[in-house]
Amino acid sequence: MAMRNTVRSMENIMMLEPASRFVDFRMYAAAGGSKKKGSKGGAADAPKASTLSKEVKSTTVVGANILKDGTDPKVLQDSEYPDWLWHLLDKRPALSELQRKDAESLPFEDFKRFVKLDNRARIKENNSVKAKN
Repeated sequence: MAMRNTVRSMENIMMLEPASRFVDFRMYAAAGGSKKKGSKGGAADAPKASTLSKEVKSTTVVGANILKDGTDPKVLQDSEYPDWLWHLLDKRPALSELQRKDAESLPFEDFKRFVKLDNRARIKENNSVKAKN
């Protein structure tokens, strides 16, 4: 009985196969339709040398313009930028360092950071406990 069903299913597959040839075709746009003629890659894809002079590069921020009719901003003297800008990349203490210190002796900014990081760690721990249950 099982052999007979196998043979019948094979017959059904063979009967459907020619029809599937017409159904199996791409329904989306062909890739690479906008390729330029004669472009085979290689040297054409290599980065081009900059045509800007070193003087222009050192006095303007090339590529920082976001306006259609605007120009690239000029580089200013360090004294013309706000003080907070120079502290953006300073290393801030991690939670483990802040936990080692006495919370009452921390400066206000470090204390705020400690509370934020501690809350974040507690939330992550609670979420992992809930996920296990």
